[in-house]
Parts: sequence; C-alpha cells; structure tokens
Amino acid sequence: MRRSDFHYELPSALIAQHPLARRSASRLLCLAGASGALRDRQVTDFPAVLHAGDLLVFNDTRVIPARLHGRKQSGGAVEILVERVLDEHCVVALLRASKTPRTGSVITLAGGMVCAEVEGRQGEFFRLRFLGGQPAAEVLEAYGEIPLPPYIERPPGAADRERYQTVFARDPGAVAAPTAGLHFDQPMLDAIHARGVEFGYVTLHIGAGTFQPVRVEDLGGHHMHAERVVISPRLCEQIEAARRRGGRVIAVGTTVVRSLETAARAGALLPFSGETRLFIKPGFRFRVVDGLFTNFHLPESTLLMLVCAFGGFEQVMRAYAHAIQVRYRFFSYGDAMWLAPAPDARAAPV
Repeated sequence: MRRSDFHYELPSALIAQHPLARRSASRLLCLAGASGALRDRQVTDFPAVLHAGDLLVFNDTRVIPARLHGRKQSGGAVEILVERVLDEHCVVALLRASKTPRTGSVITLAGGMVCAEVEGRQGEFFRLRFLGGQPAAEVLEAYGEIPLPPYIERPPGAADRERYQTVFARDPGAVAAPTAGLHFDQPMLDAIHARGVEFGYVTLHIGAGTFQPVRVEDLGGHHMHAERVVISPRLCEQIEAARRRGGRVIAVGTTVVRSLETAARAGALLPFSGETRLFIKPGFRFRVVDGLFTNFHLPESTLLMLVCAFGGFEQVMRAYAHAIQVRYRFFSYGDAMWLAPAPDARAAPV
C-alpha cells in the first residue's frame, strides 16, 4: 500500500483544541472487526465491552515538560524540543531556529538563568549539554512547557500539565502523551476493575518523531523513529495467565500495541528492554493484541496505518468517514475508538 491510500479530508473544526471537562466524557466509535459494523457509544460504555478475565494494558510513561525557549548568541530565537534525556546534564533535542546553531555555540534560556552548549548533531537531532551544573531534569521542570502537539493551535495552559497526562503516568520520559489513556479517570478504572478485568503496564517513551510525517509514497521506504520500550517479566506472566483463563489482551493505545508486538517478534513473548522501530502496516499479523482502544489519528500517519492493519483497511477508513460525518472530535484531546481485530489480522497468539 502507499502513503496516499491513508489520506482523508478532515475539517479543522473537528480537531479538538481543549480536553472535555471530564476525561471519560468522550464519544466512543466501536468497530466490529469481523463484520465491519459500526456503533456510536460513549467512553463510559467501554467497561461493558470487557469480559471478566481480560487483561487491559496501559502505557505508564509520563510526559516531561520538554519544550524550552531560548536565544542564540546572535540574539535569534530558538525553540528546543527535548527528544530524550541522555544523562544528568545532556539531552537530545530538535531545534527550531531561523539559522541552525553551530556546534560549540551556546543557547541562553530563561532570561539567562540557564545556558546550554550545542555539542553536536545526530541526524535531525542535536546533543545539548546544560552548563553550570544544573541537572537536565531540573531545568525542564523549572522552565519547560508541556509540548502540546502541533495541531493544537494554542499555547499550553496550566491545566495541560495535568490533562495532557494519564492518571496512571509514573515513569518520566515521553514528549507526547499516550493519548488513548487520557480517557481513563479513577471512576472508569474502578468500574473496569469491578468487572474482573486485570491491569498491566508497558513503558514506551513517545518521542518527537511521532509527529514526523511519512515522507515517501512507497511505505517500504519509510524508516520508523526509535522509541524506548520496557516489557517487564511481570507483564509477560500476566499475559500468559490471561491466555490460560481465556481472557483477551486489550491494548490501550497504539504505543502499547507496538510495545507488545515488538516483544513477540521472535515468535514468543519475552521481557524486553531496548528500542523499537517496528512499523506496523496492513499485512502485519498480530501475535499478542486481541482488542484495541485508541484515539483518532492523523491522515497518512503510521498510527493510522497500524489501526488499519488491526481493524482492516477498508473498514477503518469507512469508520473514519463516518466519524467525520457525525462530527467526532479528533486527535489528542478528541474522542476514541474500540476495535476488534479483522479476521486476517491475527497470527497464532503467543
């Protein structure tokens, strides 16, 4: 398939610019993978979709305040989006400036309170070292902004520090939220747990590359950005136990899907700690995931391609057309989908 196969026209008015007052107040479009049937529901109906014995898997990454604003020595403005913290004082970041800062130059932040030296370049990213002995994590916490996605056309507000974060976030390192998890508040989690559903967690630190477009028409030429993943022995045990009792493994978000399927690429699900560049597109056969709760994704994005691989290309694109027609809210602060797998999406489970 080609990139343009995943294009759709979205009215800008349907891009959610603010979260709803209550996390679980969003709409939920349900797609039955076997039949392609669609049903309009509410996120608060999601517990009824689950069965006792199911395992619901979340991404427990925590978004860091990764966007900084500074000045070059020439006085020109620089925007820094930290991709990852390397050690106590160094980060890898994207830089946006009228002219690319040179290696060895210094960027001044927070009105001179902090300085960062450009140590070198790694592809499209830059290695920065914070000077003066200030730890990178402290600099970000004190002066950074929550990095809202580029399609949210407003500056981040105080409320975004809490709302662009899941209620179960605990491991700092992401520069974008695992947005499917934003729909779950404590009453929702309690209702799911009361149905006999178990919770498990992966950690995938979402990087800035998640917003990079697919630039080639032939998907065979696209190379995924690397993201850090941890699949614990405990989660592998939970999945094995769910299989034994006849329960399903339900992924909350595409990051969970990529994490679990990365850990099962060798044919068996094993604990994993490292980087993934797994590109899931139609034709992929899923070994671990039995159900997917996810948000709506950008046209021509790798995330939409993953969802089409799971729910069926024609069925998912038809579901998106329906969502636009009945005015669902799209992207990070928008509404959600529940998908059962298409008949040809599954490999033999591990």
